[in-house]
Amino acid sequence: MKFKKSTSTVPEVDMTPMIDIVFQLIAFFMVISNFEQTQADERVKLPKDQLAQPPQVKRDKEFVINFGYERNKKGEVIGAGTPLVFYAGEEMPVQQFRSPLKLEHANYAATGVDPKDVSVTIRADSQVPFGQVQELIKLCQEIGFTTFALKAQQKTL
Repeated sequence: MKFKKSTSTVPEVDMTPMIDIVFQLIAFFMVISNFEQTQADERVKLPKDQLAQPPQVKRDKEFVINFGYERNKKGEVIGAGTPLVFYAGEEMPVQQFRSPLKLEHANYAATGVDPKDVSVTIRADSQVPFGQVQELIKLCQEIGFTTFALKAQQKTL
């Protein structure tokens, strides 16, 4: 009995389904990833405290204000040393923050949310004098916000 010699071919795997699955996984992880740090500004060096803990319940209506200093690559404070509010890609002193704060207040009111129900979370740099933080809180109160929270990092022992 004679056998015919045939040339062997390498089977090709269709990669289209694999690529589809990879893109679906990427989309899935993007959707479920934690977006809590999206409002954090890396220029703000939070104070560290042993008693600092994350909130037990996530706040429904939260307005985050980053308050700190402009820093160089080494982390040193640059400029005049005046603390700045980092908001919507801009840097401004507390006195100039009144107009954007009024706009936030108006936006909440326009969407049917009582600004008194909005928690203002202040992420203040550890080097900002507390009197400056109080000035920022006072400005927020003048505009109509009443609930405040301060962020800190938990100090590990």
